[in-house]
Amino acid sequence: MFENINIHSSVAVYVQIENSVQFAVASGRLKTGDQLPSVREASEKMNVNPNTVAKAYRDLEVMDILYTRRGMGVFINKGADVKCKEGTRHRLVGRLHEVVSEAKAAGMTAQEIKAISAASCAIDAEPYGEVPASLLAMAKSKKS
Repeated sequence: MFENINIHSSVAVYVQIENSVQFAVASGRLKTGDQLPSVREASEKMNVNPNTVAKAYRDLEVMDILYTRRGMGVFINKGADVKCKEGTRHRLVGRLHEVVSEAKAAGMTAQEIKAISAASCAIDAEPYGEVPASLLAMAKSKKS
């Protein structure tokens, strides 16, 4: 589940961990009662400080996505699926709107934005990874 954490991303590692859990719950890959790796296991797997994983888990617990059973581990909370689906969709629609508005303000046409969106949808990529060269090539401005 934490394979796509990128320590070189502009998104903080603890936020990437939180998002990975929420995306997995929203998509159904994690279900109510499923157990997450321990802080130590997750930090070793991702090669990050255990405090980073602990912060993400605490934040997710405050959001009522996770719960901890002392001596047993960390689990997906009841009702987390609905919260994650609604929450992630709301955030992502907001971010998409912001990016499209920025693109239009920078002079990109709706046709260019749609072409880049379609090309991005066609690529099987993980969040927080490098932008594929094929997409970066689409960023080159056309000579007028």
